Amino acid sequence: MKRLSIVVLALLAACAPQPQQPATNLIARPAPEDPRPAGIAYLCDGRKEVSVVYAKNRASVTFDGRTWRMEYQPTGAGFRYVDAGNEWIGRDDLAALRDAGSHRPLAFNCRPVRRTT
Repeated sequence: MKRLSIVVLALLAACAPQPQQPATNLIARPAPEDPRPAGIAYLCDGRKEVSVVYAKNRASVTFDGRTWRMEYQPTGAGFRYVDAGNEWIGRDDLAALRDAGSHRPLAFNCRPVRRTT
């Protein structure tokens, strides 16, 4: 009986949910003035993907088959790239693509998942 109890406890311990480790592999966005193109793919809510290539104060943002060429706008914290109709905003670990006029999100809670260039 004692041996069976030990086996059951060992199985229960193995099946217990393990605490999540914080992500340590942050994919940092390059400095705005860096002239070398650097691409990052972001995974957003609803399993939507945004692909961004950053280079020399610009970002080419591709989402849902469309690409926007946006200009960097200095901010106090994080980043902001804009064109006439949309903006790509956030910080290195969380971003959103939204309509610049209405602030309606096109893609939100976007997290970097891999480098593309």
